[in-house]
Amino acid sequence: MPDTTKVADADRSAVRSLLRLWPYVRPVRTRVSVAAGVAIVASCTGLLIPLVLKWIVDGPVADRDPAGVWFGGGLLLALGFGEAALFGLRRWLVARPLAGVEAAMRADLYRHLQRLPVSFHDRWASGQLLSRGTTDLMLLRMFLAFPLTFLLVNGVTILVGFAILLAQEWTLGLILLGPVLPLVVLCSTFERKFSLAARKAQDQVGDLTTVVEESVLGIRVIKGFGRHRSQARAFHDLAHRLRGTELHKARLLAGIWALIMALPELAIGVALIVGTTQVADGELSAGTLVGFLSTALALRWPVESIGFLLAISNEAATAADRYFEVMDEPEADAGDAALVPSPRAAGPAGGDAGLRFHDVTFTFPDADSPTLEGIDLHIRSGETMALVGATGSGKTALTALVPRLHELTAGRITLDGHDIQDMTRDELRTLVAVAFEEPTLFSATAGENVLMGADLEGAAGDEALRRALDVAQAGFVDDLPEGAGTQVGEQGLSLSGGQRQRLALARAIVGRPRFLVLDDPLSALDVHTEALVEAALRQVLAETTALVVAHRPSTVLLADRVALLSGGRITAVGTHEELLHGNDEYRRLMSGAEPRKELAR
Repeated sequence: MPDTTKVADADRSAVRSLLRLWPYVRPVRTRVSVAAGVAIVASCTGLLIPLVLKWIVDGPVADRDPAGVWFGGGLLLALGFGEAALFGLRRWLVARPLAGVEAAMRADLYRHLQRLPVSFHDRWASGQLLSRGTTDLMLLRMFLAFPLTFLLVNGVTILVGFAILLAQEWTLGLILLGPVLPLVVLCSTFERKFSLAARKAQDQVGDLTTVVEESVLGIRVIKGFGRHRSQARAFHDLAHRLRGTELHKARLLAGIWALIMALPELAIGVALIVGTTQVADGELSAGTLVGFLSTALALRWPVESIGFLLAISNEAATAADRYFEVMDEPEADAGDAALVPSPRAAGPAGGDAGLRFHDVTFTFPDADSPTLEGIDLHIRSGETMALVGATGSGKTALTALVPRLHELTAGRITLDGHDIQDMTRDELRTLVAVAFEEPTLFSATAGENVLMGADLEGAAGDEALRRALDVAQAGFVDDLPEGAGTQVGEQGLSLSGGQRQRLALARAIVGRPRFLVLDDPLSALDVHTEALVEAALRQVLAETTALVVAHRPSTVLLADRVALLSGGRITAVGTHEELLHGNDEYRRLMSGAEPRKELAR
């Protein structure tokens, strides 16, 4: 995963980070603006209450007018109800659009993750991505719903309130303005420190999510090897570090909040003493002092909330940074929209018919040396080529290049003469189907998992599903409680390894692909089932051009020819019999005497 600490330490601006949310907020800007306007009116309505109090004290109370007091009391009650109603209206106005903003951001993140290259997912922990799609988006929604509005509302309220204070008694107003400069300095320092702590905490949440996810998915391994104590320690250590960071955030917030509350309270106390003296000397009316102090007290919440609002805003800014770190990653499909023509529109280009590797080199992003180098291999149209090699020779990397799960470092791969780099991934995936050695199933029905391999519905989908299940010898599906409609559970762990592999094979062949790439698709099958699958698979391979990674002689015999991959290079190509009699390394591999090699990626 990238070093997120550098992002937190870099020169950054919370405002710039939050401004990147504008494209999502723009569609609902009218309703959000109206809600902010309503909140400003509501807050300023509250500032009218001290003025009414001043009038009551200097008027009806001083004149001993009960009717005037009752009228003033009713006016105060009406202002209170009006303020509450306006704040309720504001909440109603923003609830639906901001929920839509969060949903749109989550949908964009999910779509973007699906289009990012495999190399990105190799680098990033899944827990970090999950936390960005859940916790971080929740923080952004909270910011848009509350701090975004109330930083503006409270700012306007403070300005209007101080204008009222200065208009009532400017000498007392200047006393209350005294803490402004210290508060600005304190808030600036707080913002810088809190943003670092917030970023650290959010990254730690992602790490903790990763541990929880891995523990749940790997529960069988943990229980099988009795590693629950070590996993619990790992979880405890991460949780303890997160707890320490959250406590640090709490201390920062407590400190700023204490100062923000103490300094204005001190100024109000001084103003109260000075104002009382002025009333005693006859320089100030009692009603003016009551109105002044009531206005000052009404401004307590807008002032005291600054620390709380800044904290949420900084957490939202770091959440925005984390969200856009992923969204800024270039998509693997970024240039697909402009690519033409479709490979289906043109026929094979002479001798290049089939699948061909032209001097292909591939290096993993974080590797020092190439995994594959100078690969020249031609699988003729309708031919099945077995790919054989020792552990770590690069077989899986080679098969991943055909559907562009990884991008070439150098060279070309062509399908019927057409460079795969000139095809959109949508076109490429309609031509090429893949079955991996480690089958992945989703929390869906058995039938839905298989039909992921083809865009088929209705009767055509049912027919293709049945054919694929028959070829893959996946008749066990019929014995499931609801047949093909049975939910197989997360990762398909309710099925055996062989059953998952047969469903993955059925998924690869259900769409009758023109090119088929199989990465040791029969490794988890028993001998009897393997023989049945091989017999049915011969029919499929006769109709397609296939590259099959093979470790067993029985799988190799499915192929027309065999390519030997050694040290990232193709060192021999021929029939099984030719290589068996003419190549010592191939003979050792087929006899099971594979030399020990360093485990590959």
